[in-house]
Amino acid sequence: MKYALKRVAAGLATMLAVSFLTFAAFDLISGDAATTMLGTSATPERLEALRAELGLDRPLPVRYGEWLGEFFIGDLGISTSYKQPVREILAPKIGLTLCLSLVSFLMITLVSIPLGVFSAGRQRFEGARTALNQLGMAVPSFFTGILLSWVFGVGLKWFTPGQFPDAKKDFAGAAVYLLFAAVALSIPRIAMTVRMLRSTVQEELGKDYVRTAIARGNDRSQVLRRHVVKNALPPVVTFLAQTMAEIVAGSIVVEQVFVIPGLGQMLVTSISNRDYPVVQAIVVMLAFWVVLAGAAADLMNQRIDPRLRLGGAA
Repeated sequence: MKYALKRVAAGLATMLAVSFLTFAAFDLISGDAATTMLGTSATPERLEALRAELGLDRPLPVRYGEWLGEFFIGDLGISTSYKQPVREILAPKIGLTLCLSLVSFLMITLVSIPLGVFSAGRQRFEGARTALNQLGMAVPSFFTGILLSWVFGVGLKWFTPGQFPDAKKDFAGAAVYLLFAAVALSIPRIAMTVRMLRSTVQEELGKDYVRTAIARGNDRSQVLRRHVVKNALPPVVTFLAQTMAEIVAGSIVVEQVFVIPGLGQMLVTSISNRDYPVVQAIVVMLAFWVVLAGAAADLMNQRIDPRLRLGGAA
């Protein structure tokens, strides 16, 4: 319990640091919300009046404190491009990106863990397996997405590339569309997870306790399932948590390939439009996701490995 509280406190401190740096970075960039709204041809008097109206003439710490307080109660500000509350703009985008990320993560977990354990206990076809694994890691997600769109979209017409269906009207079509995007996003990470799990399982298989257990007559597959996999999981869990954080960032590119109206597409559009309230909100949300994934990995590792639990309690 004490370790969990420390981990939560560290996560909150990280979030505060990231939010302040994000807020300060956009404050240092040339141009502001007033310039974006009025244009560069506006008179200095109009710019000063609008800056005063928006509160941009106040010191940075004061503006950051107000923004942080509003952020915690769900007020993310007003978009300078859409003239709407950022919360209303991002709400449907968050759902799509989270859905894409969670489906990808489920694919990675359900495929890579059994495949990694199975391949660690088998030495046949080592060369082909290694080559296939290297290919999966080498091919970037956006290129895989292009291939999937060409084969299954243009060729087999299972979906229409570039036209994401409205989930309320065509849920099955939207689910199929997201499924192919999730496959493109997950393939490189499946290959990396399989490689890491295979390595850790093989390392455990070479330890004395495994040889002793097998020498006493225990079935090798049972030793593998009951002891080896459990001891090999902690570094893999940490890696999967990092992967979960990377998936959200990687979805930005995949959403562009499949033209999915999620956070990634909104982030790129907002950067182009210099819509800083929207960009700040998305960056802080992504940072929160990374911190949350890291904290979840640490807590899960403590549950899996009693040695870590004892060390955290000490």
